[in-house]
Amino acid sequence: MPLTVLQVLPSLESGGVERGTLEVGAELVRRGHRSLVVSGGGRMVGPLEQAGSQHFEVAVGNKSPLTLRWVGWLKRLMQEQRVDIVHVRSRVPGWVTWLAWNSLPEQQRPRLVTTVHGQYSVNRYSEVMTRGEVVIAVSSTIRDYILANYPAVPEERIRLIHRGVDPAEFPRDYEPSADWLRQFHEQFPQTRGRRLLTLPGRITRLKGHDHFLQLLRDLKSRGQSVHGLIVGGEDRGKARYGRELRKLVKSLSLDDDVTFTGLRSDMKEIYAISDLVLSLSSKPESFGRTVLEALSLGTPVLGYAHGGVGEILRTVFTDGLVKSGDSTELSARAEKVLAANTAVPPFDAFRLEDMLDQTIELYEGLAGMTAVRRVA
Repeated sequence: MPLTVLQVLPSLESGGVERGTLEVGAELVRRGHRSLVVSGGGRMVGPLEQAGSQHFEVAVGNKSPLTLRWVGWLKRLMQEQRVDIVHVRSRVPGWVTWLAWNSLPEQQRPRLVTTVHGQYSVNRYSEVMTRGEVVIAVSSTIRDYILANYPAVPEERIRLIHRGVDPAEFPRDYEPSADWLRQFHEQFPQTRGRRLLTLPGRITRLKGHDHFLQLLRDLKSRGQSVHGLIVGGEDRGKARYGRELRKLVKSLSLDDDVTFTGLRSDMKEIYAISDLVLSLSSKPESFGRTVLEALSLGTPVLGYAHGGVGEILRTVFTDGLVKSGDSTELSARAEKVLAANTAVPPFDAFRLEDMLDQTIELYEGLAGMTAVRRVA
């Protein structure tokens, strides 16, 4: 019997959580189920709907007491759409959804699934993400975080489902078209003829941009012809940090050696022309999607050996592991990988297909339990 699955998240602008929502939605539709999504909207709504999901634009992610006005609306939506599974992916929407879900008679409630996507601050506000009847952890790092900080959550209620990459979307040894390469070099002429080091991700303090710039300076001082790509958009309210970064670029005499590309939709091509991709977050990442995408293409990655990034590199590319915050090791490892053109071995771990299979099977299993409960 087809299921109706409702996913709830703050917005659909960009990011790994958002990408995962689209992937699960498309797979639900492909298997004959209904996919509903509630979010505050964004540029990814179009692709979501094109893949067959139905979107409801509601500001359930705003950090304001006024957001609670959507509790009644969400309760009615779950009833009217006869939702079987409601899947929450963030904290503010988590509270709105939990209050709506909890206000329903027990026999009318859909099954509640939450995904812990990050190592949130440990408090009652974050605790809502552990209230799912099943709590998905996106990595072993996140599973350990839940067990250490929320001991009231039984271990059997936590389901480890690693995020994954589609090797068809990020095929090994992919080469961009000549037209794309020409346009890229026309837009960013300083990249032409240089070895490219890429740091993908939003421009926030935690992503290690300062470490990246120091690495470029070190490599340049050793005669390396390198150019750094900082690929990512600036979050609203973070313009000050962006200005600080540009001042640091100037103070390190890297004006001709660093390009800020802004948010890009052609990451596959950028990874493919990169000689090295970096992941240098000071705070352990919950997973590390950008790391996995680059490795899938065969592009070497150096990353700090903690969190989900450490898990991926230990499994796929041990040459890329660097002690967290160790600038000396980072420079030495980068120089070695670039000099040797170190290859990424083929791998079968962290496949999108596995993530989707496990997630849909979880939904179907929970829905079957609901049917038994309602009959009883």
